Amino acid sequence: MKSWISFLLPDDEYKEKRVLYFFAEGAILLLFTLVGLLILNNYFHLDAETSLLMAIALFLIYVTGRYTISGIEYTDIVTEGAYSKELRHIIFKTSSFAGIFILLYLVFIGVPSNQNEWIDIIGILVVFSLFWFLTNYISLKRSYKKNKELL
Repeated sequence: MKSWISFLLPDDEYKEKRVLYFFAEGAILLLFTLVGLLILNNYFHLDAETSLLMAIALFLIYVTGRYTISGIEYTDIVTEGAYSKELRHIIFKTSSFAGIFILLYLVFIGVPSNQNEWIDIIGILVVFSLFWFLTNYISLKRSYKKNKELL
């Protein structure tokens, strides 16, 4: 079945079904969060922007976390050699991201003028790179274990 959300879904039927479950679970969690924030707003007068951003962040974190932990990303990783090769590829992608980020930052924003700005940029870069590496590594590790169990 094709719909406007099809471009977000994988081509594999099993992955597609699982991702749709994750989106549906996230949507129900989002609904409950918004209802809860609506009720809390009567007592605490929450800022609308903050409430909406919290709800959206919760949805994105839930869906991303479920996809990462499910172990369905790397379906072809079965051998130790394939695992090591993909791990090197993940490290290369993360390093490339860090290099491109710092290069584009220097080109578009300019060279930071003091030590605090450098610390801010390096901190942001380390946090995002570490997050990206860990999500890919956890997904790879879970996929490898799951694929080994299926054999």
